[in-house]
Amino acid sequence: MQNRRNNSGNSNTATGQGALENNSSGSNDTADGAFALGNNDTGGNNIALGASAGSNITDGSNNIDIGHTGISGESNTIRIGTGGTQTETFIAGIRGTTVTGGIAVYVKTNGKLGTNTSSRRFKDGIKPMDKASEAILALKPVTFRYKQELHPEGIPQFGLVAEDVEKVNPDLVARDEQGKAYTVRYDAVNAMLLNEFLKARRQIDSQQKQIEALTAGLHRVSAQLEMRKPERQTVLNRQ
Repeated sequence: MQNRRNNSGNSNTATGQGALENNSSGSNDTADGAFALGNNDTGGNNIALGASAGSNITDGSNNIDIGHTGISGESNTIRIGTGGTQTETFIAGIRGTTVTGGIAVYVKTNGKLGTNTSSRRFKDGIKPMDKASEAILALKPVTFRYKQELHPEGIPQFGLVAEDVEKVNPDLVARDEQGKAYTVRYDAVNAMLLNEFLKARRQIDSQQKQIEALTAGLHRVSAQLEMRKPERQTVLNRQ
């Protein structure tokens, strides 16, 4: 279908009925599929693959939408698949590949991927954890198996129950779309565990110093007693 609205856009590729049909000035867009990027007007450098892929984009740029309609006004975003339609993900080249010095990837409730940063540059309100970590002392680790429909292999698992953790400290759980406890923030639990370990270690070191001081005192008293033995023996002999 010919695009009669395009007046200044260039270097675009459109394949499929209605693909990029409303583009006016967007450039370097690639739309492959019926109505892919069909509502794009001024957005550039977008890639859309699949029927109606990126069809919600009007002026956003630098998006990659594969099997997803995209989000209006969104830029610099990659979306693959549609929530509720694609329910499982398999990616080759990950399992069995060793990577060192990397960071863990987390998934938000809406499916957004990201990582946690630890640098001071990104943090406010930094203060010692102090007694806040004592909450983990009330946690109850369990063994369990996932339900058959979730994990047919039935391999024994070890961990915590999110609802139980929520009762101890609501900040230690991540929630689903309905706001219900979904999983445990094990990274936060590990940080609390480290704090409790360090507190216990400091207490042990303090007790060790006290023991050493008491031992040294006993040695001094013992030495003094040993020195006084000849005097006591002389007195006894005189008697």
